[in-house]
Amino acid sequence: MFNKIMVPVDLAHMGELEKALTVAADLSRHYGTALCYVGVTTSQPSAVARTPEEYELKLRAFAHEHAPDSGHEPTARVYVSHDPAADLDDILVQAIDDVGADLVVMATHLPTHLDAIMPSNGAKIAKQTKASVFLVRRDLAPE
Repeated sequence: MFNKIMVPVDLAHMGELEKALTVAADLSRHYGTALCYVGVTTSQPSAVARTPEEYELKLRAFAHEHAPDSGHEPTARVYVSHDPAADLDDILVQAIDDVGADLVVMATHLPTHLDAIMPSNGAKIAKQTKASVFLVRRDLAPE
C-alpha cells in the first residue's frame, strides 16, 4: 500500500514526537516499508548541533536507533534553512518529492482558534502534495 514513509523530526523536541514515531514504526513494520526521517535545521549553531553536518550525524544516528526492523535500511535527510520555522512547510513538501514518500507521518497539536489564521503544518502539507498525511496528536498530560 505504501512504499516510502517520511517522518519529519525535530531533534530539539523529541518528547513531543514519541507517539508519531511509534505510529510510523508500526506502519513501516506492517507494510514492510522504508522510513525516511527528515530534519530541518539552520546553519547557525543551536542547542542540538553546532553545524548542519553535526545535525545530520545526529539525525542518522536517531534514524538507526528508532527505525523498526522492516527489512529496509532507514534513511535520514537534512535540509538547511535560514529560518526553519518560516520555511518548514515548503521544505517538507520538497522533501516528499525528493525522497519519493507516499505517506507522511507527523506529530501535530490539538486544534485551536489560531488554526484559522495559521493552519497547522500537516494541513498545509496535505493541501500541497499527493502523499497521504497521517497526523498524530501527542498524548495530553493527565489532569
